[in-house]
Amino acid sequence: MRLEIPRELVKALNEAEKVAVLTGAGVSAESGVPTFRGKEGLWRRYSPQELATPEAFARDPQLVWEWYNWRRGLIAPLEPNPAHRFIARLEKEVPWFLLITQNIDGLHQKAGSVRMVELHGNIWKVRCTKEGTVKEDRRVPLPEIPPRCENCGALLRPHVVWFGEPLPVDALEGAMEAAENCDLFLVVGTSGVVYPAAALPQVARSHGALVVEIDPEETPLTSLATWSLQGKAGEVTRELARELGWEL
Repeated sequence: MRLEIPRELVKALNEAEKVAVLTGAGVSAESGVPTFRGKEGLWRRYSPQELATPEAFARDPQLVWEWYNWRRGLIAPLEPNPAHRFIARLEKEVPWFLLITQNIDGLHQKAGSVRMVELHGNIWKVRCTKEGTVKEDRRVPLPEIPPRCENCGALLRPHVVWFGEPLPVDALEGAMEAAENCDLFLVVGTSGVVYPAAALPQVARSHGALVVEIDPEETPLTSLATWSLQGKAGEVTRELARELGWEL
């Protein structure tokens, strides 16, 4: 049974000039990205809250990097799904666009997204703990664990936001500005409970934007959405693309 797409939504997507999109783990899950709650090998003894912290890295950088090396190996062969491709296509269709993602797996870039902010960083980037310089490193596995800065020899860390760390100010400011100025705000594959990201659709709605939610279940954001489409992100966006006449 095909999902019924409201004609008013299709019209709104065709006419939108300023679009912001917020994505979460539900988009990545359909590409096979695990939630990393640890169900195999060494990682059964640890939870992300025990490893994804500055304290854990200070205590045992080798252990933390072994975990991230394992995660990178799981993510490396995965491909974008229709939701990633729909969002990348939408970026090309509207004059003003920003993707705000909570995901760190890099699949949006792999699908072709360019205008985006990563609220939680990127697992394929490393940051020098001394100089603060950031660079991409997609080698799998990394040849040296823990890796060190080629310039100064200091430890490198994953360029991601750990528990207890603030979100990047520039990313958060860009996301808030997009929420305040867009005329259409899409929320795809996120439960709407993790703040400050969960506040963005509320900000968009309060500034007059139409809000579209795509999620398998009702969330705290459902009641404020102009349209709430229940289903997996890839399946719903595939139907939206069909209605818009797009090939993904």
